[in-house]
Amino acid sequence: MKKFNTTNNGYDKNEVNSFINEVTKEYESMLQKLKKRDYEIDILKKELTHYKNLETTLNKAVLVAEDSSNQIKKIAHDEAKMIVSEAKKNASHIINDALLKAEKTELEADQLRRSLKIYKARIKQTIEEQLTMVDDVDNINRNDN
Repeated sequence: MKKFNTTNNGYDKNEVNSFINEVTKEYESMLQKLKKRDYEIDILKKELTHYKNLETTLNKAVLVAEDSSNQIKKIAHDEAKMIVSEAKKNASHIINDALLKAEKTELEADQLRRSLKIYKARIKQTIEEQLTMVDDVDNINRNDN
């Protein structure tokens, strides 16, 4: 606490006025600092509100992204099932076609074997007939002698 010198009429006016000026300056300085801090607090509150809103928006975006991801996974899984199903159907058709072609080829091979047997039998018969004719010619020639 400050002590003032006394004069005939009380305290020294210059000292008191000087002290009042100091106190006023100090008060104004503190008032300016408080106003500055209040302003900074307001700014920080606004930023905090902004970031809370941003956080809420980001949380919503994450939920939407998760939902979209799950939907995309489900669609991809369903498509994969469809592709596998189609592939199995196509494989069945290909196998059935191959079996039909194999059966047809087997039938054709059997037909060719039978035809070959018949052809061989005819050739054999023709050769035997010609051998018989050769033998007959030999017998005719012997009889003529």
